[in-house]
Amino acid sequence: MTRSLVTGGCGFVGRRLVDALLDRGDEVIVFDLAGEPWRDGMRLIRGDLCDAEAVAAACEGVDVVFHSASLVHTKRNRGELVRAVNVDGSRNVLAACRQHGIGKLIYVSSASVVYFGEDIRNGDETLPYPESFPALYAETKAIAERELLAASGDGPLTCAIRPHVVFGPGDTRLIPALLDRAKAGKMKFQVGSDDKLSDFTYVGNVIQALLLAEERLEPGSPVAGQAYFITNGEPMPFWHFVRRVVEPLGYTAPKMRIPFVVAYAAAAVREGVDTLLRGGTLHAEGGLSRFAIRYLCTDHYFSHAKATRDLGYVPATNLEQGIAETVASLR
Repeated sequence: MTRSLVTGGCGFVGRRLVDALLDRGDEVIVFDLAGEPWRDGMRLIRGDLCDAEAVAAACEGVDVVFHSASLVHTKRNRGELVRAVNVDGSRNVLAACRQHGIGKLIYVSSASVVYFGEDIRNGDETLPYPESFPALYAETKAIAERELLAASGDGPLTCAIRPHVVFGPGDTRLIPALLDRAKAGKMKFQVGSDDKLSDFTYVGNVIQALLLAEERLEPGSPVAGQAYFITNGEPMPFWHFVRRVVEPLGYTAPKMRIPFVVAYAAAAVREGVDTLLRGGTLHAEGGLSRFAIRYLCTDHYFSHAKATRDLGYVPATNLEQGIAETVASLR
């Protein structure tokens, strides 16, 4: 029986991954700051990625690590904490894998590691890391990804899965934020036009890719040391996606538009006030950070051809079905 450890296993993607690993017969250890066990066969260890000793203790006796935990924060504050979790925490995971001779480490990265603030159309893995990033979150994910991939074979074999805008039943971030704004009557304006396309990735497809990567991550495999974009391969305008989620639930989608310069300036002011008054809150962008505004006003969609070639990845759930399942779960 494979013993798998999932960092951040109580989160949106992590929880779905834990269920999939249990379904295939693994013994699963979850390493997370909080949460409660929800199934037989799993063991929850509460701990902090920044605590190297705690990470090392959790990894003892493990065969494979799925590193899913990270701090998603796109405002330009709290940089020390974001770096500590996303960069130093990932280094702690790698060190623990080396200490215990763990054979495989699969990193849940992000497509934002190549985003430099301008249009990306059908981007592939030849895209370089930017010289400068529009958000520290993307920069720290890129630093961690680069270091983990470079270490492949010097300890565990590694690879990185780069999903883009993950959604689905159980979402704790994107869909709740949209619905909160709709319920409060704050979804009256959209930023950007409907000619900018974004990829969306159903959460089940992300889990599919992670399991495929783990299966194929073997000595001599082309997967070792590689990164893979994972999407549904069906880019659509962001606000079309919003309408298809909120309108079936009885809410009104935006009817009017705000110019980019106005929205960007408002986001800058809001970030500044947040930093001055509260020191920079976490997980509280409300869709209004400079990074988010820039994201809404550019194309960013990617090819998963490399994942199809190396991993055998073909999205099991198309976008229409994924949206329908998400809406049904919210009714």
